[in-house]
Amino acid sequence: MAKSASTKKSNAKGKKAASAPLIPNRERPDEPERYSADKETLLAFYKEMLLIRRFEEKAGQLYGLGLIGGFCHLYIGQEAVVVGLQSAIEPGKDSVITGYRDHGHMLACGIDPNIVMAELTGREAGISRGKGGSMHMFSVEHGFYGGHGIVGAQVSLGAGLAFGHKYKEDGGVCLSYFGDGAANQGQVYESFNMAELWKLPVIFVIENNQYAMGTSVNRASSEDQLYKRGESFRIPGIQVDGMDVLAVRGAAEVAVDWVRSGKGPILLEMKTYRYRGHSMSDPAKYRSRDEVQEVREKSDPIERAKAELMELGVKEEELKSLDKEIRKIVSESADFAESSPEPDAKELYTDILVEQY
Repeated sequence: MAKSASTKKSNAKGKKAASAPLIPNRERPDEPERYSADKETLLAFYKEMLLIRRFEEKAGQLYGLGLIGGFCHLYIGQEAVVVGLQSAIEPGKDSVITGYRDHGHMLACGIDPNIVMAELTGREAGISRGKGGSMHMFSVEHGFYGGHGIVGAQVSLGAGLAFGHKYKEDGGVCLSYFGDGAANQGQVYESFNMAELWKLPVIFVIENNQYAMGTSVNRASSEDQLYKRGESFRIPGIQVDGMDVLAVRGAAEVAVDWVRSGKGPILLEMKTYRYRGHSMSDPAKYRSRDEVQEVREKSDPIERAKAELMELGVKEEELKSLDKEIRKIVSESADFAESSPEPDAKELYTDILVEQY
């Protein structure tokens, strides 16, 4: 039977509606510009990234010696992400939460390397009294709320922290970090929905290091442009070169301005790369050594900053001296951890329950 003219007309309308933009003229944040840093600022970024790199290298050595037990996920290669982002927020006002690759985040929050290393080695002097280990470190004093071992769980908790900022009207923003693997977890999208409904002051940061636990992002994600993941919830996204600390800082400023102005959450996809395996037990056979080496040679965040510093007039001897200073700090943190006592058995019964009245 031939279709009626009205049916054809109706179908034509349907096709036209389907191809039209879902939300036309939606307000979006400005396109970020690469941050223009003076010599002193870039040198500070360089020093902080170098501290994280050398600290993580030392942690890898201590793990090999059996002084760090359990899982240990190193941040080597991703330093520009956390340094660029943390430099744009306000300590004491804003909050930070992340997953289990958290050592670099703690250092970027200004936490003493001694007590971070002591925690890694399970010592009483550790930030969580030796009970958190590599994956579960906290410091409310520094606005750092973990360190979480459950994949994607911190995203919902980050939305909760942002709700707390809004409820208390303290002007704070929450940085909620997670990886490309966690980006496929269901609770992430429940959090997106509520965050946008309530216009929560949260910056969702996807640290896309390309391989999650061992599967490349384009094999695991039907939409591998992860900055688009919030669009169906009306959350704007920005993709950023996460191997360039100044590009990260520029995007961070745009994101912080957007969220603080009451426009709700924003999503930042940081295109970065981890040089080591997912954890210390991962041989990373799913990628070639040549691939890793190529990234190191062309995109290493520390080497990029070093090259720019030298263009600004910083001498190589000064940078070598700085590296020596950083190595001394890290070596002393390892010595401090090794000489610190293990927790007393009574610590098994502390920090289990908080009663509020």
